[in-house]
Amino acid sequence: MAARINKKRSFLFVSKVLGKHIPVGPYTPLLSGAALALLLYLEMSADTADREMMEPLMNQAVHGLIHPEYAEEAYHALLAARLALPEPVLFIGFAETATALGHSMYNAFAGGASYIHTTRELIPELESVVTFEEEHSHAVDHLCYALNAGLLSGTEPIVLVDDEITTGNTAINTIRDIQSKFPRREYVVASLLDWRSEANIQAYRDLELELGIRIQALSLLQGSIKVEGVPLLQPAAGNGAAATTGAELVTTYAFDGLERLPVTSADGQGVINPSPYLKHSGRFGLESADNARIDAGVSRVARQLRGLREGGRTLVLGVGEFMYLPMRIAAEMGEGVLYQSSTRSPIHPERRADYGVHSAAAYPSAGDTEIMNFIYNVDSGQYDDIFVLLEREVPRQRIAPMTDILQRLAGNKVHLVVLSPEPDTGGSEL
Repeated sequence: MAARINKKRSFLFVSKVLGKHIPVGPYTPLLSGAALALLLYLEMSADTADREMMEPLMNQAVHGLIHPEYAEEAYHALLAARLALPEPVLFIGFAETATALGHSMYNAFAGGASYIHTTRELIPELESVVTFEEEHSHAVDHLCYALNAGLLSGTEPIVLVDDEITTGNTAINTIRDIQSKFPRREYVVASLLDWRSEANIQAYRDLELELGIRIQALSLLQGSIKVEGVPLLQPAAGNGAAATTGAELVTTYAFDGLERLPVTSADGQGVINPSPYLKHSGRFGLESADNARIDAGVSRVARQLRGLREGGRTLVLGVGEFMYLPMRIAAEMGEGVLYQSSTRSPIHPERRADYGVHSAAAYPSAGDTEIMNFIYNVDSGQYDDIFVLLEREVPRQRIAPMTDILQRLAGNKVHLVVLSPEPDTGGSEL
């Protein structure tokens, strides 16, 4: 548990299997999504014998989540099962925390699946197909940019993926907006944690009756919570990154060979970043047929970065919504690699054994300098090398506040890695 610095919700469950606030072995969050995929498969399968055959696989997945040293084996076993959906399914991951969780869940199916994650980034050239609010969040607007106009226009089930369901209001808001534009009969809400009260569960039932739909909830853990106290609105002082001599900063353009989308982004001040986006990140929609080229791009980058490691302790850091591909790359970079992501969620740090966030470092976001980003639970000298993976270029002065912090934390080097569709010529600088 940790305390949010948020007047709308005072608490946060800090996940040990998500790869956001706590550094984890990269196969652990990948397995989290794959385990949710297996739950969905079992829910949709009408074959009793098939369900019984999958029980050992679920037991292995649970064992791998509880014991991280077995996560890689369990994850590969799930992928090797080649799960097949009885009908097409669209997966939608919620930004920013569940973008990788949703992608990993979708990726566990061998075919018949499509995926998109919501975003809070404004892309002027594109129109959001659905828009909704996350009521408890400090950043409420979710946008959804589907390049394929037919991605949401069918009647297939939609699986909404979030890391945690507390009230279920975000899912309700999303379903209402989708149903008003792209009506269908069935929705699934999948999450690591489900803390809905009886009243919240009844709200799903009421929505089913109102809209004439079915909503199924799936989670790895379900329970109830009671919250007391008042929101913490100011962070405590003295919990930032401790100053050290400073690690070396190296900029690398890693060749992934993946297609780029020539659209721009605009921040809150109207400043435009003309750098193209990675087309296959999940932000613009994916089909199962895209997975092979993504796998090849991941392996290509991982080979390059593995050769740059100089120590036995390495952290790979995703940035905000860009979580899944860095997570996959980290998984192929060898032993001694942990993964996590920066976040825009303000959390109160306290160095206490039973508390989820021990340290915090804050800096203005490279994407929008009016938004603060945070790196949690990384101590000075904890890692020899830190690799920060960016999906697109940003101006040097905008990324400097983040890299300055990381240089104080890393023992040896900070590698700022910009994914590139072309081989690195060695002459470029941000």
